[in-house]
Amino acid sequence: MTPGKSYLTSEEIRPLAERSNLMGAWLVAHCWGTIALAVSLFALWPNPLSFLIAVMVIGSRQLGLAILMHEAAHNALFRNRAWNEFAGEWLCGRPILAELAAYRHYHLTHHRFTQTEKDPDLVLSSKFPTTRASLIRKFVRDLTGQTGYRQLAAQVLMSFRLAGDDDAKKAAASDFAQAFKARDLWLSLPVFLAVMAAMGLLGQWWYGFAFWLLPYLTWFQFVLRVRNIAEHGATEVSPNPLQNVRTTLAGPLERLFVAPYWVNYHLEHHMVMHVPCWRLPRMHALLLGKGLGGQMRVASGYSAALAEAGWTNR
Repeated sequence: MTPGKSYLTSEEIRPLAERSNLMGAWLVAHCWGTIALAVSLFALWPNPLSFLIAVMVIGSRQLGLAILMHEAAHNALFRNRAWNEFAGEWLCGRPILAELAAYRHYHLTHHRFTQTEKDPDLVLSSKFPTTRASLIRKFVRDLTGQTGYRQLAAQVLMSFRLAGDDDAKKAAASDFAQAFKARDLWLSLPVFLAVMAAMGLLGQWWYGFAFWLLPYLTWFQFVLRVRNIAEHGATEVSPNPLQNVRTTLAGPLERLFVAPYWVNYHLEHHMVMHVPCWRLPRMHALLLGKGLGGQMRVASGYSAALAEAGWTNR
């Protein structure tokens, strides 16, 4: 589960893997602060453009919360274990209807069997490459809220169906976690609704619907799909850690709207999964310095990653 040991020495990995309580707190505060600033932008200059920007930024920060929960799943968000578990669960996971424990179990399985027949994510990546028409249909469903509504409705129905059935909950946990969904919705839904209520109390009554539910149903679903495609779509189905996962280079706008918190350095993350996200650019530079650049699957941007996944196919 640590293929990076074949390319990096223990002395090189050790400082990369150092966690920081201060940095963990800053990342969580930055994510929620960016959400607050996006809402404030609209409140100060209410117009269609500021509304659209707020929805897109908040949807990307909902992905940011998922990424930080992912960090906590690897015990990399905080050095302090209790802080790591609390923040990953209640400040990052539950506000987006996700669940840390279920996600951790599923995700570690993905790392152990990346791009092999035992990888629970293979069902996602095996669909690519596809055609541009197929990608457009998927993106339209995401951006119009169809994907989000369908998943949320299924989550509600499944929570009713699984109530009191622990064996069925365990069986369904991987499917839920794959899309950052909690198997026990009733533990997460009050937190999700509390965020909506807080927005309504601090702003206009409808802010929670416009700036939490709407981004969750639309832009969050879109960037979640783009992230999934870029990470493993149309990559090599093999144990080769330099080719079965993709790193996507991202500029400032892509980091703002699509790829927050260094999620684009996915090849590096798979190399040593417990390295904190904010140290991944350093690992990328270290791997390049060892002359591995020509062997690594790296896309020059998200448009290039989508092209590999089928955007240029008719």
